[in-house]
This record gives sequence, C-alpha cells and structure tokens, in this order.
Amino acid sequence: MATARSGNGGVQSLQRAFELLERLADTGGEASLSELAASSGLPMPTIHRLIRTLVTLGYVRQNTNRRYALGARLIRLGENASLQFGTWARPLLAELVDEVGETANLAVLERDEVVYVAQVATQRHSMRMFTEVGRRLLPHGTGVGKAMLATLDPADARALLERTGMPAYTEHTHTDVDAFLRHLADITEQGYALDSSEQELGVRCIAVAVPDAPTPTAVSVSGPEGRLTDEAVRGIAPAVQRTAQRLSEQLATRQPVE
Repeated sequence: MATARSGNGGVQSLQRAFELLERLADTGGEASLSELAASSGLPMPTIHRLIRTLVTLGYVRQNTNRRYALGARLIRLGENASLQFGTWARPLLAELVDEVGETANLAVLERDEVVYVAQVATQRHSMRMFTEVGRRLLPHGTGVGKAMLATLDPADARALLERTGMPAYTEHTHTDVDAFLRHLADITEQGYALDSSEQELGVRCIAVAVPDAPTPTAVSVSGPEGRLTDEAVRGIAPAVQRTAQRLSEQLATRQPVE
C-alpha cells in the first residue's frame, strides 16, 4: 500500500500526528476530538484514526471525561532530547566557568517549566550546587526562566503565567502578573535577567536567553550573593551574553539543511 506524502516530501500521516501532539500541547495538554478538529482543520475520521494510534502507542491518553491528553511516553523522549541537547553545550559552559569562576547552567523551557539540561560546576570554591541537571521549576522564579519569558510575546508570557500560577518560592519571588510583565520588559532592555534570592535565599543568578534557539533556552551563572555582588554581576553579565551568542552560533551549524 502506498504511503501518502506531503508536498515537502514528508509522510503526511506522520506530520499530521505530530501536529495533533503540538495542538494538544498548545491547549495546555488536553482537548476533545471536536476541539482538535476545529483547531487543525482535519476531518474527524482522520483525527480519530490518528488519535487512536497515538493512544495505542502511549503518546496520548484518554481521560475519564473522554478528553485526550499528552501521554507519559513523551516524557522519556523529551528528557532524553533535553539531556543530549545539553551534552554538546558543556565545553562552552566549561569555558564560561573558567572565565568567571562560578557555576554555569543551561536550561530549556519545556511544557511551561524550566528544565536544567547541563551544568558545569566551579572548582575555585567549595560550595554546594544550587540546582542540578534534570530539575524542573516554574519559570517566574528563576533567572533562566525570566530570561526565556522575556523573549516571548507578552500575550504568550501572560498566558503561560496564568496556566502555571506564580507561587512564591521566597519572599522575593515575583507573584503579580502585571508587575512581572513590566519586569520582563526591563530584562529585555537590560540584556540579561537577574535572580536575587527569588528561587533560593542567598543565591544569585545571571541569565541570558540563547538567540534563535529552536526552543526557548537560556544560559546562566549562579553563586552565593556574597560573591555575586552588583559589581561582580556587571563584570559577569557580558561573559554570559557572549556564551549565549556562541551557543546560538553552534546551534545554527547543527540545524538540518533543506
């Protein structure tokens, strides 16, 4: 039996299946068949056939309310992809650590959460790590999260914050959406985000979004407030910005050529 192909040479049914997964993600992870039909424009029989296949494979699940949600099997794929993404970035993070003497991190935005995918620890100081690879946090309370949210359209950033809420990790965490959106505009103008005891008391983080990344991505330097003084931040921020730009350039060379 011949397999239908799309105009760009891809397999049409496969493209449609991934489109449905993306649309489920865009709705917050759950939708009915009729909602998927309305948003995708695909015929209901086609959607039903694709969803049934995705349910069988474990990439979609049907809830008791008969609505469909993203399946647990996607978690393993996403985590492995994120970790591989962080592997090639480690040499640049190591150079950043050598330059500034503090721990460097790389994080991505995955399903409304910040996921740390790579870290290189400083050897100059005896200190515990403030976060670890694989940790997931809400973006409003982290330097990397704020740097990534500042790159989004304000309406998209607001929608994400309304989905996740803005719980206070410490007394310094931003918890008001409107004030936080104004804060994101300041981050865009400044060129980097600063987390000062917003995720963990006594910890500071300088973060910069990686330009043109395929998914929102940010690099950061973190350390205790006693070392990351305002003067230190002004000296470290340009180094983090240079690393973000170099990461962007490396990503560009890894993109598939049409």
